[in-house]
Amino acid sequence: MSELTREQAQKRLEELRRLIEYHNYLYYVLDQPEISDAEYDALMRELLQLEEQFPDLRTPDSPSMRVGAPPLEAFATHTHRQPMLSLGNAFGAEELREFDQRIKRFLGMPLDQRIEYVAELKIDGLAISLTYIDGVFVTGATRGDGLQGEDVTQNLRTIHAIPLRLRQPVSAPSSLFDEPAVPIPSFVEVRGEVYLTHDEFRRINEEREQTGEPTFANPRNAAAGSVRQLDPRITARRRLSLFAYGIGAVEGVSFDTHWQILQTLKAWGFPVNPHARICSGIEEVIAFCEQWTARRSELNYDVDGVVVKVNSLLMQQDLGYVQRSPRWAVAYKFPAQQARTRILEVRWQVGRTGALTPVAIMEPVEVGGVTVSRATLHNEDEIARKGVMIGDVVMIQRAGDVIPEVVSVVEEERDGDEQPIVRPQTCPECGAPVEKPEGEAVARCVNLACPAQIVERIRHFTSRNAMNIEGFGDKWVQRLFEEGIIRDPADLYYLKKEDLLPLERMGEKLAENLLNSVERSKQVPLSRFIYALGIRQVGERAAQLLAEYLGSLDALVNATEEQLLQIPEIGPATAREIVEFFRREENRRVIQKMLDAGVTPVAERQKRSDAFAGLTFVFTGALQHFTREEAEALVRELGGKASGSVSRQTSYVVVGESPGSKYQKALQLGVPVLTEEEFLKMVKGAQSS
Repeated sequence: MSELTREQAQKRLEELRRLIEYHNYLYYVLDQPEISDAEYDALMRELLQLEEQFPDLRTPDSPSMRVGAPPLEAFATHTHRQPMLSLGNAFGAEELREFDQRIKRFLGMPLDQRIEYVAELKIDGLAISLTYIDGVFVTGATRGDGLQGEDVTQNLRTIHAIPLRLRQPVSAPSSLFDEPAVPIPSFVEVRGEVYLTHDEFRRINEEREQTGEPTFANPRNAAAGSVRQLDPRITARRRLSLFAYGIGAVEGVSFDTHWQILQTLKAWGFPVNPHARICSGIEEVIAFCEQWTARRSELNYDVDGVVVKVNSLLMQQDLGYVQRSPRWAVAYKFPAQQARTRILEVRWQVGRTGALTPVAIMEPVEVGGVTVSRATLHNEDEIARKGVMIGDVVMIQRAGDVIPEVVSVVEEERDGDEQPIVRPQTCPECGAPVEKPEGEAVARCVNLACPAQIVERIRHFTSRNAMNIEGFGDKWVQRLFEEGIIRDPADLYYLKKEDLLPLERMGEKLAENLLNSVERSKQVPLSRFIYALGIRQVGERAAQLLAEYLGSLDALVNATEEQLLQIPEIGPATAREIVEFFRREENRRVIQKMLDAGVTPVAERQKRSDAFAGLTFVFTGALQHFTREEAEALVRELGGKASGSVSRQTSYVVVGESPGSKYQKALQLGVPVLTEEEFLKMVKGAQSS
């Protein structure tokens, strides 16, 4: 190889790239490999060696890019040229028929006329968008909020099923590949779902158990976590898969049907789920859904339903959208999978707020391809409602196909030896008294220093939607607490490598990764910091409202109940919990300890002007230019107030498509009504003043 001239090397590199991508296509798209893994590896090794020898000949679409690039500091934001929309749900045959009838009424069609649909399995993974310019992969991003996602291009390059350069289809359909004659466009957004097979999910979890890392709860979480790794080399080690299912923005080509899009994606080199089917009428769709409800356990990947789309793109265009969902598509959701087993005992777990949750320990049983031996009983009221006892044979299901729960008791299986489930009077973790406040379904440990509460608070603090400190899963938090290394969330910011290295299964690299993850979390949006604190009754939505209205951590810490009640959706109980949380000296101490370590909560939105000061807006109906949350945030940025209900104090009601009862109440009270266009004019006027 060292004797090759530059020209010879370039020719051989072009041949190797073509061969490798051809064999990727055979393996990942057609499932018809022609060579062994060893032969494929030999081609890849030769490619890497040649590119090492002639680095200036390496190209952006080379298969060598799949090995993984150097780690990133953070993900950039990517704006989808065409939004990635969410779908409405259907939970049975009747709801599918209602969907079909709505479409016909909207289009003015006879109700007995058949519409052609495409039914596709709904892959339970992570939705992504892949941008190609002149056939070359340039950007890959997560769905995000539908308008903007995270740029994860380097990670997606490591997935062999994603072509780095689109294949040029043949000029006419082929009986072998079923390729339509659609040329490669100058620009296209390809939409797909990244997922993990069950086999790969098990392999990754076994590997993580051996290294002492927390295992993933399910394949979807593992796929999402893999795509969002800041180090693409970690993504490269996990064998992620992809099914392409659609196209966003496109330039230079056009399509007549969704089925043509699927066949074109396959011709361009994308894996398309082989079970997609054209259905003549909604009854064929229902039959397809019922078939796969029964057969989904045959698959080596998770599916949670069927996506049903009108096949004609002209019909899709006429049907349009309602809010941010298309009228021409719906997601049929599979019923949760169930199984029978017996409850052996009940253990009471203590959460971060002191809440005691009963967990049923059961005879192991397989549910939806996963062996289950524990299931939640939720609370005492649920136990009483379902009449569950220790020793009962019960039906369990994986709620959302993820969290196991007890559904019902098989009473005819009782033999008289069953025992009632009795909530302990003292905390099973610390021995402190347990109290159940009047009117609440949950009993709580009253000891704020309860070890279980502390551990759960730290776990919550590190979780993805809170501070997102990667690597600190259940096992490491528990281990660090048991070793006395951390006693509260703030201690994470004072960790040193010498604190971690003595721990079993803790290597130099893992310690560095954990500390780097802690360091990255110091710059955090104020809303996520508030959520991370674990204040009772303050979820993600309330945390966002508190951040937007108060603007700083200091304002929140010192807010009174009266001030908090002025914020929409913050009720008296939540306001009391917030004030009580910040009144406690130990909570203030922990927060100050974090700030001293360099944690900096940053307000996401600042009030831009006082143009809407003293005005209260209520939104009703489907808005076309923004979501309800975006419109309300815009009002707050201009100094106004957004409310969820209409009263005589309301200044304006903004009416979108199909307004609800708020519109009628506005007319009754004589509150001024604005169209969305009139509201936009007000906003533009306020912004320019």
